[in-house]
Amino acid sequence: MNIVAKEHQIVSNEQWVARRKILLAEEKTWTRERDRLAAKRRELPWVRIEKEYKFASAGGAVTLAELFDGRSQLIVYHFMFGPEWEVGCPSCSFLADHVDGARQHFEHRDVSFCAVSRTSIEKIEAYRKRMGWKFRWVSSLANDFNFDFKVSFTDEMRASGHVQYNFGDIGDPGIDELPGTSVFYKDSDGSIYRTYSSYARGGEVLLGAYGFLDLVPKGRDENGPRHDMGDWLKRHDEYGENGR
Repeated sequence: MNIVAKEHQIVSNEQWVARRKILLAEEKTWTRERDRLAAKRRELPWVRIEKEYKFASAGGAVTLAELFDGRSQLIVYHFMFGPEWEVGCPSCSFLADHVDGARQHFEHRDVSFCAVSRTSIEKIEAYRKRMGWKFRWVSSLANDFNFDFKVSFTDEMRASGHVQYNFGDIGDPGIDELPGTSVFYKDSDGSIYRTYSSYARGGEVLLGAYGFLDLVPKGRDENGPRHDMGDWLKRHDEYGENGR
């Protein structure tokens, strides 16, 4: 018997089913609570976007309105990739690995997706090619989008010790970029509204791989020194073994 099994109680099938039923009741409660929170998320008031944002893309300049690509709903992922960085953030890359598969479905539900980063479009395109992603990804290097949505920070902001992120003051984050997700709606008259934003661990809802890991005995196996995905995560082309 291996060490993982030794750490767990071994019972009969009848005892296991009884315990599983108790947990199932809790899981159903959590599912209903998740549905309730999702409904409250949809009920949030909206903020009209008054600023005209223009982004750099591989095909030329595009506006925020054009990122909707003919749909009325847009999810923007604030992808950590600063102007001085040579490659994108590993954890943002982890999330990005989930997008193209899901995109085949949610695009048929009136939802478009775009990643936005504050670096050059040349670096974005080079990294996208390396990673093999197909989703739209644009540069906000020439506008205030990242600053307005509080995911990028100048040296002056950090030196002040009062950086605003995740709807609060976090001091100096020790880095010039942080992740987030923002959702927008475009009305038939062309008006654009911000309907939702989430930051920090709020992005975990988009990480399907965590759903798989949360089912297995070892879980996420994030046991230090950081006690988060930084303990194990690499870009998908950097793993030197297959987990065996």
